[in-house]
Amino acid sequence: MSIRIAALHRYPVKGLSPERLDRATLTRGDYFPGDRLFAVENGPSGFDAENPEHQPKIKFLMLMRNESLARLTTRYLDDTSTLVIREGDREVARGNVASREGRLAIEAFFRRFMPAELRGPPKVLAAPEGFRFTDFRRGFVSLINLGSVAALEKVIGATIDPLRFRGNLHVEGLPAWAELDLVGQVLTTASGIRLKVTKRIQRCAATNVDPSTGLRDLAIPNALLEAYGHLDCGIYAEVLEGGTLAEGESLALEQAALPLG
Repeated sequence: MSIRIAALHRYPVKGLSPERLDRATLTRGDYFPGDRLFAVENGPSGFDAENPEHQPKIKFLMLMRNESLARLTTRYLDDTSTLVIREGDREVARGNVASREGRLAIEAFFRRFMPAELRGPPKVLAAPEGFRFTDFRRGFVSLINLGSVAALEKVIGATIDPLRFRGNLHVEGLPAWAELDLVGQVLTTASGIRLKVTKRIQRCAATNVDPSTGLRDLAIPNALLEAYGHLDCGIYAEVLEGGTLAEGESLALEQAALPLG
């Protein structure tokens, strides 16, 4: 079984737009680099950076409830900790989210952009060391099988942008839905990266929103349930051995060692 990496993406801010990468350096036991580093609290969430615990995603701005976010394109500049937000071809906000002033600038933008959707003051939260704002506490790296997306397109009768599923790795070469049977298996690269598949990803109404238009135009969880009897599309994996992963690289199923004698 040969699986090709068709694309890599990170989502620096939970609920906001992806950034496509040519390559990413994975570290053993760590999250996908630069992914879900920040979240925007939609009113007080109870999140404590000194004792971080995963909170329900509804406590943050996110596509399931706030489809207007899809109108925004964001870019995180690692060297300066700066978040740049654009709407169409116009820059609408910029701020160094490592500084109080920068966070206030981003928060002020969201107060102007979506006042009717706010349950309280928006607040930019930064993930402390060893924590990320993922939906699942052990969601270190997420993989989306493009073969499954193509099969779902036939069920729905419409084109589906794989970005609806907000995964880190888009992969091809697997039969549709074969990824769901990989839980407990280890995927490897020729360079020695090892990823242990830990969990299927259950989908919510966020996937109903077109990531380029913000229109709530499909019913993907319903289609999954009616056609396949489950809500799953994609898998999570844990990094057992790190290294640099590049677009176009191949993953293979690790073969178990044969018993001696």
